[in-house]
Amino acid sequence: MKKLVSAALVGLLLGTSSLAHANLSINVGAINVNPDNSTSKINEAPSLGLNAEDDTQLGLTFDYALNDNWVIELVAATPFSHDVSGQAGLAGASIGKIKHLPPTLLGQYHFGQAGDKFRPFIGAGVNYTIFFEEEASQDLKTTLGTQNVELELDDSFGLAAQAGFNYAFDKHWGLHAMVSYIDIDSDATVYADGVKALTVDVKVDPVVAMVGVRYSF
Repeated sequence: MKKLVSAALVGLLLGTSSLAHANLSINVGAINVNPDNSTSKINEAPSLGLNAEDDTQLGLTFDYALNDNWVIELVAATPFSHDVSGQAGLAGASIGKIKHLPPTLLGQYHFGQAGDKFRPFIGAGVNYTIFFEEEASQDLKTTLGTQNVELELDDSFGLAAQAGFNYAFDKHWGLHAMVSYIDIDSDATVYADGVKALTVDVKVDPVVAMVGVRYSF
């Protein structure tokens, strides 16, 4: 009896594993985060501001098909790094460097039918961005008159929208391309000698684009 139950459990596990693999696809490629060009305002000096440059990293996304049309996608990547520069009255000044990870979970609707080579899709979901290793620049330290300057950004939670397509070369291999807009807003605080010196409402709000190779199990 125990052997029969064990065999049944093994069969169930193998069947579940096969089903999961049949519904899973992995996309690997280049992913670019291009922050909004509008200037983030310094609260203590609204006439001044700053913005962040774009960055490209290795993108890795996981697709799990619920059925022929609905898919859940998790977007991940290696950490993004942005040089932050001054704008308006701070034009030409380096402010610092920030790093972040913006994992995003989306629900997608794929047009067409299973087996079609070309499958466009749209999606919407949520994003949680983690900021870390913030570094104040020497320009900022000189402006504040001390080398003891710290830059801190709060983590961000926001919505995301997406559009893209998959193109199948064969049963397993294909092409994946997508463009997303993500709502990433953070509060940045600058400390000089342990005392709060500046606060900034940082609006990253990037357009995220990815092109990569797709493998379906």
